[in-house]
Amino acid sequence: MIKNIFSLVLLIVTVSLSFKHGWDTFHYKNNPESVKMMNDLGISESIVPFLGFLTIAVGVLLLIPKTFFLGNMLNAISILFIMGLALRAGNGRMALIEIPFLVMPLLLIWLKYPFKK
Repeated sequence: MIKNIFSLVLLIVTVSLSFKHGWDTFHYKNNPESVKMMNDLGISESIVPFLGFLTIAVGVLLLIPKTFFLGNMLNAISILFIMGLALRAGNGRMALIEIPFLVMPLLLIWLKYPFKK
């Protein structure tokens, strides 16, 4: 029971972050810090809509039991991608900050979908 509650809370946090980051990605020009971060990571402006769509799609995939694993894998891959770009740009601090966010989808895979028996 506690495992399911923890999994549910983690799922809610992960889906909320996916939707928030996806929405923020589509509106990144309104935030000068986001523009600077994307430029530092070497992310071109043409890739930004794809990243926003991918992030929102991950949030939707996490909510569906049959696509729960795929959503978590895509989430982990996108976080590893960001960590790799940060390391390539010489920003080790950003890569370290992403580690807890990398642990979340892996932990969700291990805990499994909370509503499935």
